[in-house]
Amino acid sequence: MIHPLYGGFFMMTFYSDSRPSLLRLLGVALYETLILMALWMIGTALFLAVYGVEQTVASRWALRVFLWMLSGVYFVWCWIKSGQTLAAQTWKIKLVNAQSLPLSLPQALMRYALATISLIFFGIGFFWAIFDKDHLFLHDRLMKTHFENR
Repeated sequence: MIHPLYGGFFMMTFYSDSRPSLLRLLGVALYETLILMALWMIGTALFLAVYGVEQTVASRWALRVFLWMLSGVYFVWCWIKSGQTLAAQTWKIKLVNAQSLPLSLPQALMRYALATISLIFFGIGFFWAIFDKDHLFLHDRLMKTHFENR
Protein backbone atom coordinates (compact mmCIF):
# COMPACT_ATOMS: atom_id res chain seq x y z
CA MET A 1 0.00 0.00 0.00
CA ILE A 2 1.33 3.44 -0.94
CA HIS A 3 1.13 6.07 1.79
CA PRO A 4 -0.83 9.13 0.53
CA LEU A 5 1.84 11.62 1.67
CA TYR A 6 4.77 9.65 0.30
CA GLY A 7 3.29 8.17 -2.85
CA GLY A 8 3.28 9.37 -6.43
CA PHE A 9 5.67 12.16 -7.41
CA PHE A 10 7.40 12.27 -4.03
CA MET A 11 8.03 8.54 -3.81
CA MET A 12 11.59 7.48 -4.46
CA THR A 13 12.28 5.41 -7.56
CA PHE A 14 13.63 2.57 -5.42
CA TYR A 15 11.61 3.09 -2.26
CA SER A 16 13.63 2.10 0.75
CA ASP A 17 12.91 2.57 4.43
CA SER A 18 16.50 3.73 4.88
CA ARG A 19 16.18 6.79 2.57
CA PRO A 20 13.82 9.73 3.14
CA SER A 21 11.31 10.80 0.50
CA LEU A 22 11.45 14.11 -1.32
CA LEU A 23 8.58 15.29 0.85
CA ARG A 24 10.61 14.71 4.02
CA LEU A 25 13.65 16.42 2.48
CA LEU A 26 11.45 19.41 1.63
CA GLY A 27 10.23 19.50 5.23
CA VAL A 28 13.81 19.50 6.47
CA ALA A 29 14.73 22.29 4.03
CA LEU A 30 11.83 24.47 5.17
CA TYR A 31 12.63 23.91 8.83
CA GLU A 32 16.33 24.55 8.14
CA THR A 33 15.39 27.89 6.57
CA LEU A 34 13.67 28.97 9.79
CA ILE A 35 16.71 27.95 11.84
CA LEU A 36 19.03 29.83 9.46
CA MET A 37 16.91 32.97 9.65
CA ALA A 38 17.19 32.93 13.44
CA LEU A 39 20.94 32.29 13.22
CA TRP A 40 21.32 35.15 10.71
CA MET A 41 19.38 37.56 12.96
CA ILE A 42 21.64 36.75 15.90
CA GLY A 43 24.73 36.92 13.68
CA THR A 44 23.66 40.26 12.21
CA ALA A 45 23.05 41.69 15.68
CA LEU A 46 26.52 40.57 16.82
CA PHE A 47 28.15 41.91 13.65
CA LEU A 48 26.46 45.30 14.01
CA ALA A 49 27.30 45.47 17.71
CA VAL A 50 30.98 44.95 16.94
CA TYR A 51 31.36 46.89 13.67
CA GLY A 52 28.54 49.42 13.88
CA VAL A 53 25.92 50.37 11.35
CA GLU A 54 27.88 51.66 8.39
CA GLN A 55 26.14 51.81 5.05
CA THR A 56 29.09 51.10 2.79
CA VAL A 57 29.50 48.50 0.10
CA ALA A 58 32.40 46.96 2.02
CA SER A 59 30.41 46.62 5.24
CA ARG A 60 27.47 45.00 3.42
CA TRP A 61 29.80 42.48 1.76
CA ALA A 62 31.57 41.85 5.07
CA LEU A 63 28.21 41.06 6.68
CA ARG A 64 27.28 38.68 3.84
CA VAL A 65 30.59 36.85 4.11
CA PHE A 66 30.25 36.69 7.90
CA LEU A 67 26.76 35.18 7.64
CA TRP A 68 27.91 32.69 4.99
CA MET A 69 30.77 31.62 7.26
CA LEU A 70 28.46 31.44 10.29
CA SER A 71 26.09 29.20 8.31
CA GLY A 72 29.05 27.08 7.21
CA VAL A 73 30.21 26.60 10.79
CA TYR A 74 26.69 25.50 11.76
CA PHE A 75 26.32 23.00 8.91
CA VAL A 76 29.86 21.62 8.93
CA TRP A 77 29.89 21.20 12.71
CA CYS A 78 26.57 19.35 12.66
CA TRP A 79 27.55 17.14 9.72
CA ILE A 80 30.86 16.01 11.21
CA LYS A 81 29.59 15.71 14.79
CA SER A 82 26.48 13.61 14.24
CA GLY A 83 25.42 13.91 10.61
CA GLN A 84 22.35 15.83 11.74
CA THR A 85 21.46 19.50 11.86
CA LEU A 86 18.67 20.57 14.21
CA ALA A 87 16.14 20.20 11.39
CA ALA A 88 17.45 16.75 10.47
CA GLN A 89 17.17 15.67 14.12
CA THR A 90 13.55 16.81 14.18
CA TRP A 91 12.72 14.95 10.96
CA LYS A 92 14.83 11.97 12.06
CA ILE A 93 17.17 11.84 9.09
CA LYS A 94 20.94 11.77 8.96
CA LEU A 95 23.54 12.82 6.38
CA VAL A 96 26.14 10.10 5.77
CA ASN A 97 28.91 9.28 3.32
CA ALA A 98 29.08 6.22 1.05
CA GLN A 99 30.09 4.04 4.01
CA SER A 100 27.07 5.28 6.05
CA LEU A 101 29.38 7.18 8.40
CA PRO A 102 29.21 10.88 9.35
CA LEU A 103 31.14 13.15 7.00
CA SER A 104 34.79 13.95 7.60
CA LEU A 105 35.83 17.60 7.84
CA PRO A 106 37.08 17.76 4.21
CA GLN A 107 33.87 16.10 2.96
CA ALA A 108 31.69 18.50 4.95
CA LEU A 109 33.61 21.56 3.75
CA MET A 110 33.43 20.41 0.11
CA ARG A 111 29.70 19.66 0.42
CA TYR A 112 29.08 23.14 1.84
CA ALA A 113 31.10 24.73 -0.98
CA LEU A 114 29.23 22.75 -3.66
CA ALA A 115 25.85 23.57 -2.09
CA THR A 116 26.83 27.24 -2.07
CA ILE A 117 27.71 27.09 -5.76
CA SER A 118 24.36 25.43 -6.40
CA LEU A 119 22.55 28.27 -4.64
CA ILE A 120 24.49 30.87 -6.62
CA PHE A 121 23.17 29.21 -9.78
CA PHE A 122 19.52 29.57 -8.71
CA GLY A 123 19.45 26.35 -6.66
CA ILE A 124 19.83 24.10 -9.69
CA GLY A 125 21.65 21.46 -7.64
CA PHE A 126 18.70 21.26 -5.24
CA PHE A 127 16.14 20.97 -8.05
CA TRP A 128 18.33 18.20 -9.45
CA ALA A 129 16.84 15.87 -6.78
CA ILE A 130 13.46 15.95 -8.54
CA PHE A 131 14.95 14.29 -11.62
CA ASP A 132 17.74 12.23 -10.06
CA LYS A 133 16.90 8.50 -10.04
CA ASP A 134 17.85 8.28 -6.33
CA HIS A 135 16.50 11.77 -5.51
CA LEU A 136 19.92 13.03 -4.44
CA PHE A 137 20.90 16.68 -4.59
CA LEU A 138 23.62 17.35 -7.15
CA HIS A 139 26.22 18.05 -4.44
CA ASP A 140 25.29 14.76 -2.74
CA ARG A 141 25.61 12.90 -6.04
CA LEU A 142 29.06 14.44 -6.60
CA MET A 143 30.22 13.87 -3.01
CA LYS A 144 28.74 10.35 -2.75
CA THR A 145 26.76 11.38 0.32
CA HIS A 146 23.10 10.80 1.07
CA PHE A 147 20.43 11.14 3.73
CA GLU A 148 19.19 8.12 5.66
CA ASN A 149 16.24 7.72 7.97
CA ARG A 150 17.41 7.40 11.54
